[in-house]
Amino acid sequence: MPLARSLSMTSLNGLPQWEDEDLPVEDLLLFEVSWEVTNKVGGIYTVIQTKAKITADEWGENYFLIGPYFEHNVKTQVEACEPPNPAIKKAMDTMKSQGCQVFFGRWLIEGSPYVLLFDIGSAAWNLDSWKGEFWNASNIGIPFHDREANDAVIFGSLTAWFLKELSRQFDDKPNIIAHFHEWQAGVGLILSRSQKLPVATIFTTHATLLGRYLCAASIDFYNNLDQFDIDKEAGERQIYHRYCMERASVHCAHVFTTVSQITAIEAEHMLKRNPDVVTPNGLNIKKFSAMHEFQNLHSMNKARIQEFIRGHFYGHLDFSLENTLFFFIAGRYEFSNKGADMFLEALSRLNFLLRVHKSDVTVVVFFIMPAKTNNFNVETLKGQAVRKQLW
Repeated sequence: MPLARSLSMTSLNGLPQWEDEDLPVEDLLLFEVSWEVTNKVGGIYTVIQTKAKITADEWGENYFLIGPYFEHNVKTQVEACEPPNPAIKKAMDTMKSQGCQVFFGRWLIEGSPYVLLFDIGSAAWNLDSWKGEFWNASNIGIPFHDREANDAVIFGSLTAWFLKELSRQFDDKPNIIAHFHEWQAGVGLILSRSQKLPVATIFTTHATLLGRYLCAASIDFYNNLDQFDIDKEAGERQIYHRYCMERASVHCAHVFTTVSQITAIEAEHMLKRNPDVVTPNGLNIKKFSAMHEFQNLHSMNKARIQEFIRGHFYGHLDFSLENTLFFFIAGRYEFSNKGADMFLEALSRLNFLLRVHKSDVTVVVFFIMPAKTNNFNVETLKGQAVRKQLW
C-alpha cells in the first residue's frame, strides 16, 4: 500500500509545523495549486499536464488541481462533474452561498484529474479587504496598478478560504496536503500558514522571479549570484512586492522544492532558503506499441513540414528538401531567458561555415514562440495557394 509522509502538528514560531508520520494515501487529500491549471501561460502548464496521469494513478480520487476559472479555457478543456468527496462539495457550497463562483470538473488531459476552479472576477469586489488581510498577515503591500499581483491576492485568498472550510470538517487528524507552484499561487500558502490551518504545504519555484528579470537584462547572472543587492534590484524593476510574495511563500512552506540543481543555487542566493529537495522536470513520453508506428508518424509529419516549406519559400526555393535539416526551438517569447539569442548566434556561425565550405546542406529553423500577431503574411498565403494548385 503506498504511503505518504504526513503530519501531526506542533508549533514553531506560532505557525503550524509538521512531524513525519506514515499515513496511507487513501487517508490524504492532495491539492496542487497553480495559476496555470487549465490556463496555458508558460511552461508550468506543461509540467502539471505531463505528470497528471502518474499522479492520478497514485492518488486516485484524492488528487485535485486548483486554478483560475476562464470561460474560454473551460469550454474546451474541462468536463463538469460533481465532486466525489462530500467534504469538498460542502466547502464549495459554503463559498457559493457567499457569492463566490466555484467550478468543478475533470480536466480533459491524460489521467483526467479533478480540477477546482475559482472565478477571480466574481470575487474581485472583496479585493481591498483581502489585500488588508494579506498586509496584516505578511506586511506586504500590493500596488493598485499591478493587476497580476491583485489577481494573485484574490486567487490566494479564495484558495485559503477553501482549505479553511475543508479542514473544518476533519476533527481527528490533519489529512490535507497543498502543493503551490510559483509566486502567483503563493498567497494561498502564506494565508494558510498565518491562519494556522492544519494543512501540509509544499512550494515549488521553477525559476526565481528576480532571476528571470536579471537574466532578461543580459546581466552575467550565475557568475555574480552572491554580488547582487536583492532588495535594490527588485525595487529598481518595480517588482519588490512580487519578490516579497515569492520569498514569503518559500519561507512559510513546510517543504520547499526547485526543479533543478542550478535553480536550487539560485534560490539560495535570491530567496535565502536552500530547497529541501530537487524534483527535476521530466517528459511523459508515450511509448509507441511498435517501431513501424513511430516511423510512419515521423514520415507523415516530415512530409507536412516539407509541404509548408515549399509554400513558404515559393519563388525562392533553390535548395533540395531531401538534403535539408530541420531545427526547432520552442518556449516563451523571451529571447535571452529561453536561449534564443545564443541559438541565433550559433546559427550565424553555422551559416558562415556552410558558405565557406560550399556545403549543399540547407538548414531550416523554426522558432515556435507564442506572440501577438496582427495579420497573416500575404505573400506566404499566396505561396501556399500556388503550391496546392501545382500539386
